[in-house]
Amino acid sequence: MSQKPMIIRNTLCRTTLLVLLSLHSASAQWLQWGGPNRNFTVETKRLKDKWPDGGPKKLWQRELGDGYSTILVDGDMLYTMYRAGQEEFTIALDAKTGKTLWEHKVFSPTTPVMEEYGAGPSATPLIVGDKLYSVGTNMMLHCFNKKTGDVIWKKSLADEFGASIQDRGYTCSPLAYKDTIILPITKAGHGLTAFHPDTGSVIWSKGDFGVTHSSPIIIRFEGEDQLVYFTADSLIGVNPSNGELLWGHEHKTQYGANLMTPLWNGKDLIFCSAAYDSGARVVKLSKKDGKTVPEQLWFSKKMRLHHGNAVTIGDHVYGSSGDFGPAFFMAAEWQTGKTPWRARGFKKATCVHGDGKMIILDEDGNLSLATATPEALEVHSSAKVGELYSWAAPTLVGTKLYLRDRKHIWAFDVG
Repeated sequence: MSQKPMIIRNTLCRTTLLVLLSLHSASAQWLQWGGPNRNFTVETKRLKDKWPDGGPKKLWQRELGDGYSTILVDGDMLYTMYRAGQEEFTIALDAKTGKTLWEHKVFSPTTPVMEEYGAGPSATPLIVGDKLYSVGTNMMLHCFNKKTGDVIWKKSLADEFGASIQDRGYTCSPLAYKDTIILPITKAGHGLTAFHPDTGSVIWSKGDFGVTHSSPIIIRFEGEDQLVYFTADSLIGVNPSNGELLWGHEHKTQYGANLMTPLWNGKDLIFCSAAYDSGARVVKLSKKDGKTVPEQLWFSKKMRLHHGNAVTIGDHVYGSSGDFGPAFFMAAEWQTGKTPWRARGFKKATCVHGDGKMIILDEDGNLSLATATPEALEVHSSAKVGELYSWAAPTLVGTKLYLRDRKHIWAFDVG
């Protein structure tokens, strides 16, 4: 028998293996707030349908200081931020063991208001190429070599732009767009600012809107990239290349507390919501005479997201509604705002979606595995894993789940 068919077959097997490994490597990343698409939805397979009574298999756990910064995953390294006393740390950990690989500290004094529910840090770092960007409670922005922790550049956004630090500290997570790193900073001309990723020099800085705790996203609408940001009193779209305002739609709330990251349906609808007797709305975008025009599709006070996140599955948005009273995990229809169900049994919660399943973490540290459909939320498993306040949203990469509360960080296998 000729060896040629065998050689071809072996070559094809090796090629297929390399492709699969490449796909696995590409999927084994969580490089920014909200994951690959900044929406807490991931492409993954083979998640368990049910957990043992004690919860999913714990790979490791360790102590970590205070903070609500979520966890980044870059191959075999994890990154997040935490606080110890009056110092804030950006830290890199071994993904397999949780051991510290490097950390960098900076003096970051707190105020009584910051300390009421935990002084942070609350912003999630950002990885672009070989660099890691983090911004702390007192608006100190650092660019690190992600492998070594060496500082490449740093700057005080408060000093450079004359920004007032918010009562509960700075919480916006950096956004990468092409060759820039974009952050909300302050009113009076610096609502959004784009920095050069290698030097920190300002590329553009524009906007006279109130900055709040929400983080911006990038959408693609009618062939055009737009940056969408939830300001203190409105939802806006800007040109991410130069900061030019493209459109805006009012959404006012008490205390200017528009906290959630806007949610994009991938076509023409944007969901935003706030607590404190505010509510939720969907804004529909259209093009008229070459300009983007926003139009309110619906508004409802039934769904009020506080500082948690929401996810979209099919024709519905799912998230935790409530502030200081009862909280419900609930669904809202994209097109109408109808809320087909509200599930009890959760405190304020964050979530991540993958493989047709919802992983929900409430503020008391209760972790649940569920399936969310327009008809109901079916909870398959629940376990107590964390402590009050577990406000940092979950990170899911492949079948590995990473969580933290204000004292600990964990890795679980949910596959």
